[in-house]
Amino acid sequence: MSSSRRVLFDFGGVLAEEGFSEGLEAIGREQRLPVADMTQAGMHAVYDSGYVTGQGTEADFWALLRERTGLRGDDAVLTKTILDGFVVRPWILALVQRLRSLGYVTGILSDQTDWLDRLDASLHFYRCFDRVYNSYRLGKGKRDPSVFSDVAADLGLPPSQILFIDDNDQNVERARSAGMHAVHYRDRARFLDELDRWLLAG
Repeated sequence: MSSSRRVLFDFGGVLAEEGFSEGLEAIGREQRLPVADMTQAGMHAVYDSGYVTGQGTEADFWALLRERTGLRGDDAVLTKTILDGFVVRPWILALVQRLRSLGYVTGILSDQTDWLDRLDASLHFYRCFDRVYNSYRLGKGKRDPSVFSDVAADLGLPPSQILFIDDNDQNVERARSAGMHAVHYRDRARFLDELDRWLLAG
């Protein structure tokens, strides 16, 4: 039964610490920027610049965020701050390995830029997964509900046979609306409890 089911993990905030929001908030505090929510500003900029869907560049993203927030600093230095914050959680990778040993197909489904590939080049986490779905490569992100149907079709299963884990409640709701079983990641204990219930139900 397990071979007919798939488990998809978001990257930042699930597989790894949330380097994007934590990095931006730290930069905002350090530079004393007059922006109430740097995470929100960053999310808008990464979408509006087209960077997260492969339609824009890293330079486009930082330029737009500078224009909107007064951000200062060299692109490479700012990017390093973000990337350094994406610390992969070893216990999640161990869990992924266990799921694969039980016959589950595992994957990443993330709204990320080419930063995900750059992180993998140094951290080598792709090899732990059967599939990697990145908005930068797909040309669409999880704000577009059709991405969940597209991924299900690529996996060759009805959405009801796919478990998706994300720390963003809106992405969780979109996945559920597409027919997936989705878990809102809040902390390790609650996530493992929900995962166990799903595995037992299978």
